[in-house]
Amino acid sequence: MSECGKIFVSFFKIGLFTFGGGYAMMPLFRRELIERRGYISENELIDYYSVGQCLPGVIAINVATFTGYKVQGVSGAIAATLAVNLPSLVIIMALAGILNTLFENQIVSHAFAGIRIGVIALILNEVVLLFRKAVATQFQAVIFVAVLALLFWLHLSAVAVVLLAAGAGILKYRRSKC
Repeated sequence: MSECGKIFVSFFKIGLFTFGGGYAMMPLFRRELIERRGYISENELIDYYSVGQCLPGVIAINVATFTGYKVQGVSGAIAATLAVNLPSLVIIMALAGILNTLFENQIVSHAFAGIRIGVIALILNEVVLLFRKAVATQFQAVIFVAVLALLFWLHLSAVAVVLLAAGAGILKYRRSKC
């Protein structure tokens, strides 16, 4: 199978087995892209999530596009982007006609309530793993706490918080060069 074919299969699997959107994909991205395929490093995944958060569009698509491009250029980016979207598109198109009826079913409703809790646990686990990797210095810990405070108390947008954190990193770099 060609490298673009392998990229397509990897991202199709990620798209097929993820419930809950971009952040719920984090554990699958880690397993498939870092541990199984070795396409990117853990730091690259963190960078892709950071940059993807600042760009328009769905974060999972941005991560797929960045990874595909890194591995195989434009053709890899196209393969990854199409593949991560295709499962959702097919499933939603198939269910569109019966969706309201489906959610009225008590079993389905309770199943999705359980899925939501499971997705939250997956996201929290990934946050802990990313925290351990990304917050390695005292300065990074201060930025982390400051960003949390800005999010919780001032309700700043994700883009504003990421840009402020980037600015803090640049200031620290400039001060270290003086």
